[in-house]
Amino acid sequence: MGRDMKAAIRSYSGTLALLIILVFCISANAQQTQQAQQADTQRLHAYGVNRESFLLGTVVKFESVSSAAPIGAHLTLQTPSGQVDVHLGNAKVLQAGHLELNPGDNVRIVGEPLALGDKTYFAARIVQKGAQAVAVRNAKGYLLTSASTLTPDQKQALRGVR
Repeated sequence: MGRDMKAAIRSYSGTLALLIILVFCISANAQQTQQAQQADTQRLHAYGVNRESFLLGTVVKFESVSSAAPIGAHLTLQTPSGQVDVHLGNAKVLQAGHLELNPGDNVRIVGEPLALGDKTYFAARIVQKGAQAVAVRNAKGYLLTSASTLTPDQKQALRGVR
């Protein structure tokens, strides 16, 4: 084999090694991105009643349909410690419960703060305005689709929310 042939083989081997390294880097990055998305999904579904808290505040803004993640109804709530993004799920659940939310309304929200990517939001389970309360999630954190999904016992339990 001549010198030119050996140089060409070395050059080809070097290029091949760089391509292999590049493929591994891209694959590793894709895997990390997928793991991060799975972790976000698990956090989103990791609602726990034992970690619930409540917020008291004044409605700043209510959107029945928001393009912000997670998609659905959102409420901007002014609390003593600042504004909080509250995810309410399906606005039709609030309508079925005859609960209207307007700027200036004082409300109590039972739920849990959750993370989605680098953003946090408060996942509401029960929205209360005055003596009226509407559940928007079940105890496992799954969004309700209509108020008719509540059992009579659940409806009775909501009447006692204070």
